[in-house]
Amino acid sequence: MPPRASPRLETEFPFSPVNAIIYERFMHFMPISKSKICIVIPAYNEGGVIGNVLSSLKKGGYENIIVVDDGSNDDTYRVANSYTVRVIRHNLNRGLGGALGTGMEAAIRLGNEMIVTFDADGQHAVHDIEKVALPIYQKKADVVIGSRLKNRAGMPWYRVLMNILGNVATYMLFGIWCSDTQSGLRAFSLESAKKLHIRSNRMEVSSEIIREIKRLDLKMIEVSIQAIYTEYSLSKGQSLLTGIKTFFRLLLHRLMH
Repeated sequence: MPPRASPRLETEFPFSPVNAIIYERFMHFMPISKSKICIVIPAYNEGGVIGNVLSSLKKGGYENIIVVDDGSNDDTYRVANSYTVRVIRHNLNRGLGGALGTGMEAAIRLGNEMIVTFDADGQHAVHDIEKVALPIYQKKADVVIGSRLKNRAGMPWYRVLMNILGNVATYMLFGIWCSDTQSGLRAFSLESAKKLHIRSNRMEVSSEIIREIKRLDLKMIEVSIQAIYTEYSLSKGQSLLTGIKTFFRLLLHRLMH
């Protein structure tokens, strides 16, 4: 059994089978203006898929999009620039944390009411953006995490295991439980995003965000999201070696801060 978190830190969005049906129908009449949501996409060597991701977002009605090309050595920058989105380019590869930090800072300066982070590898479903956005719009949360582990259908066992290990490590180091600490689909209110202090440059940023939620006493809600696994998206995940390196960086972060 996972450790129980404070109600302030984690609240399960109220879904019953009946409510889930009502919720899905309600989403078609969602009162949120999509122009008030800024999508931040960190991207590194995603030239082969970033076009499809941006096209899907555009078809979904999202125009306010920031792509952070994190020093790619393929055509990620060129492909992203061919769409009417804001593209920021790092001259050197800084890592996921560096790209997220750059993208969120840019979104904050634009003054968007809500910021949503979205992976560039095609793993996320566009319709799930509304799922993570709704609790913030309704003032029920400051931060919403899209959890792939609440619906593990189609999720490879080794991905489940790696994510659970990441969750346990995050809890042991920072004392806050989240069912999917490594999820790339998250929503932040503008005010909560302004408060976050991201120091990490690499993969450990995902756990650092969870730590910041606790440190700042932000209200976090998790909602179930769909994960779209392809041979390509699976190849982009953390390896065991990367996971070990990430843990030790988190440990060092915990000792220093």
